[in-house]
Amino acid sequence: MKLIPAVLVAATLATPAAALEPLAQEKYINDRLIAARIADRVRRSCPSIDGRILYAFGEARKLKRYAEAKGYSRAEIDAFLDSKADKQRIYAVAEDYLVRHGASKDDPESFCRIGRQEIARNTIIGSLLVAK
Repeated sequence: MKLIPAVLVAATLATPAAALEPLAQEKYINDRLIAARIADRVRRSCPSIDGRILYAFGEARKLKRYAEAKGYSRAEIDAFLDSKADKQRIYAVAEDYLVRHGASKDDPESFCRIGRQEIARNTIIGSLLVAK
């Protein structure tokens, strides 16, 4: 009788992992891409905040390695990053975040306020920004 549980455990370990979810649904990756877009909008809209470009580049490389380590192929990653629909979705979520936090395209200071708050709170968004 004790052999049955051991066989079941062994069989479970031997079965292939469940298929990966589509990259568009992978939360960690999408959250970081949205954060990067928000940071980019802040740095482009606020004259007193810059982007930490080299740091952001390093984070992008880490994110790609994370996706590869999860089992996504380079072709899948590239297709996701090149997808106009996914880019539009990420941009829309980022814009929604900015609007909900008080950003207005006609008010650069509104973007500065958001950027300073993100920097002060040491968020992922804030880590991609630096006050001038």
